[in-house]
Amino acid sequence: MLSHWVQKTITRLVSRQCLLCRLPIETHQTGAWCKTCLTYFSPQPRCQQCGLPTLITVPQCGQCLANPPPWQRLYCVGDYIFPLSHTIHQLKYEGQFWQSRHLSALLTPRIDTPAPLITSVPLHWQRRLKRGFNQSALLASQLSQQLGASCDNQLIKRNRATPQQQGLSKLQRKQNLKHAFTLRHLPTHKHIALVDDVVTTGSTVQQICQLLLEVGVERIDIYCICRTPEPKD
Repeated sequence: MLSHWVQKTITRLVSRQCLLCRLPIETHQTGAWCKTCLTYFSPQPRCQQCGLPTLITVPQCGQCLANPPPWQRLYCVGDYIFPLSHTIHQLKYEGQFWQSRHLSALLTPRIDTPAPLITSVPLHWQRRLKRGFNQSALLASQLSQQLGASCDNQLIKRNRATPQQQGLSKLQRKQNLKHAFTLRHLPTHKHIALVDDVVTTGSTVQQICQLLLEVGVERIDIYCICRTPEPKD
């Protein structure tokens, strides 16, 4: 008869392990995190349009009522804090492209009205070549599979290599992205979801939304893993 220690060791070796705590995940449970660690990703009250934290969930916060963004809904998993920030870092900078599937699986259940067409914020070809992939395109592909939507990661082109947005003020980010994007072709649907891994000031997605609205798109939703408050100027 196997000892208790041996049985526990075998269980750990053959069972799926939680990505965060590394403890075994129950056999009937789907996903990459155990029940305990999934509490880190519990939904928090947010404005449904801009995605920023609020005291209670509201369709529009005061800022969105006064100055609405060019999209209708923003869906996210949470703020850019541990463990989401750590997992996104693994995806973008450590080459762990499979994390896109796990992160997308956290977002999918929160999308109540999926767009029929999903696209992504493009990387400039030089940055994509250096990284090996576009993390937003990977997320878009996974989300389209999980939601049963079409995916067109070739819809938007990045015209030039812009400096990294991180660390820039809202005004600097807006100036940095001026004329940075064009459409390769007309979209095939009037309702489109735009995917980015992290939305901070929203400057990037705003620029792309304006392009889509100009060619007749009627509804745009933003799908992102993290929505974090914009930095102070």
